[in-house]
Amino acid sequence: MYKILIVEDDRTISVIIEEKLNKWGYVTHRVKDFKDILIEFTSFKPHLVLMDINLPYYDGFYWCAKIRQLSNIPIIFISSRDTDGDKIRAISQGGDDYIEKPFSMDLLVAKVQAALRRAYSYSDQTLNIQQYKEMIFDVERLRVICGEQAIELTPNEGKILAMLIRNQGKIVSRTRLMRALWDDESFVDDNTLTVNVNRLRRKLKTIGLEGYIETSKGEGYKLI
Repeated sequence: MYKILIVEDDRTISVIIEEKLNKWGYVTHRVKDFKDILIEFTSFKPHLVLMDINLPYYDGFYWCAKIRQLSNIPIIFISSRDTDGDKIRAISQGGDDYIEKPFSMDLLVAKVQAALRRAYSYSDQTLNIQQYKEMIFDVERLRVICGEQAIELTPNEGKILAMLIRNQGKIVSRTRLMRALWDDESFVDDNTLTVNVNRLRRKLKTIGLEGYIETSKGEGYKLI
């Protein structure tokens, strides 16, 4: 079942859209916190986004660009803005389609079906994102995002961070981390893991995520 994220601050419109899509068998989620739409996006993991332009705090163009840092899923703009400039900007920012308000629900459903068919007929674009507090980790692209900043990780750094996020709050032993990175930890210098963890710490610090990885002496590491 396809999941659709509705980014619309007019509750009446968002409820009508949700009810119509639910009748067609789609799983929907209406954004509640417009201060950080990316949090709800990564939590819900939608297959398609319906994006209004006029939103509280930041507009739809801004959020479209932020989503495009994480995913290539279809984004359909729904807006009362009807100028060519707005439509061009929507597409150039990464939007796949544009529907002017007011619109018929049947047209919206047809646009949604077409976008989903184009995106998923030949490939699987499942979102592979991990999140811990304000840190968002794009596992496929080895990219960590915090607010407006982002860093790139090496494959080993990515494996370490992914395991720490999956076990957030719990200590992950050094042995377990080395087994995740290499087939047999007996052939690996113990300092190699330390070097990778320290390098990961330094990278996280550059985007304001200092002190996230804690060392448990003689045991391993955990996120705090």
